[in-house]
Amino acid sequence: MRQSPIYNIPFQNIQEKNMPFEVVFNHIADFMKLNPAGNFRLMVGTDSQVHKKHTVFITGIVIRQVGNGVWGCIRKVMIPRRMTHLHERISYELSLTEEIVSMFTEERKSQLIEIVLPAVYEGATFTMEGHIDIGIGKRNKTSEFVKEMVARMESMGVEPKIKPNAFVASSYANRYTKNE
Repeated sequence: MRQSPIYNIPFQNIQEKNMPFEVVFNHIADFMKLNPAGNFRLMVGTDSQVHKKHTVFITGIVIRQVGNGVWGCIRKVMIPRRMTHLHERISYELSLTEEIVSMFTEERKSQLIEIVLPAVYEGATFTMEGHIDIGIGKRNKTSEFVKEMVARMESMGVEPKIKPNAFVASSYANRYTKNE
């Protein structure tokens, strides 16, 4: 199977630029090893912004130890046209999130679970979430897509989160979509 060229797009954060996924994964594992008895949430989400001549998609990856810090990074994808149809844009956001989630292969997820496994009886946990920038409110233009997008996340074995609980997409990634 040929890898998509999108797999080669690097990640970045305030401390580091041009991180390949392997470096990102190692940062996540190292963060978890600091306190293996913690409650960890690995969250992935994408947001987009339509600009004058292009559309920017930012996917965020955040590992959070509940009550004890976070580590995160983003990946930027630029499409050289205005994506004005909401369903197309939301669907592409989710495709980018799915792509990152798929990089966390069963082997990689097992490596992360093995970090907390010795402390499971002390309350250690690890969950993986897909944050989708949609909501169910009547005034929310994306509400008609909730069932479809949630089902896509669930089919990957990832816990879907929508607004207001999808903060990696709606807050973290969102802040980087405006800088164009």
